[in-house]
Amino acid sequence: MSAVRVVLADDQRLVRESLSTLLDLLDGIDLVANAADGQEAVDLVEVHRPDVVLMDLRMPRLDGIEATRRLRERCPDVRVIALTTFADDESVLGALRAGARGYLTKDAGSDQIRDAILAVAAGEAALDPAVQHHVVAALADAGNPPPTAPELPAGLTPREAEVLALIAEGLTNAEIAERLVVSPTTVKSHINHLFAKAGLRDRTQAVNYAYRTGIALPPS
Repeated sequence: MSAVRVVLADDQRLVRESLSTLLDLLDGIDLVANAADGQEAVDLVEVHRPDVVLMDLRMPRLDGIEATRRLRERCPDVRVIALTTFADDESVLGALRAGARGYLTKDAGSDQIRDAILAVAAGEAALDPAVQHHVVAALADAGNPPPTAPELPAGLTPREAEVLALIAEGLTNAEIAERLVVSPTTVKSHINHLFAKAGLRDRTQAVNYAYRTGIALPPS
């Protein structure tokens, strides 16, 4: 059996180099190219035609979800596994709806990554146990779509608004992570994104912004 040919896409150089080293050590895996963003991933896939792409989701120029969607249209035989820090509903369901056949968090071990690559290359799906409940919940709600949510300020995602509301409640990053059942790293990333979008410098400004925009209500 020939090795599964893989393209890796991750915008963080240290992560990309570490994963490249790991993939080079795995039996049955042939890493053929590395990409630093989603657009480069699409371009490299069209050149190398790998079997599987390991795709980070939050990347510049073109994010992993949109890159996955384009690959599904242009290279339908190439299968994508999302490999990311994020395990929230928006990320998991966004990647799967875009066409990803697998979803792993970066906490995954080498055996889990190898098994997922081989499974997806064989036409199967591969979901990290940490994200399976998102899929189950989505299927349960499929027949009862929620009402349209109001537009959020500054282009915040629903998850970022949720994190902002919890900041306004006075929760720490660790407490927010526990409340949302995600990692502290994921919470920190959401905070960095929402601060950048809303032009906030610190938590005091964030609390005031949450009150001003109605994302959170001030204590009575």
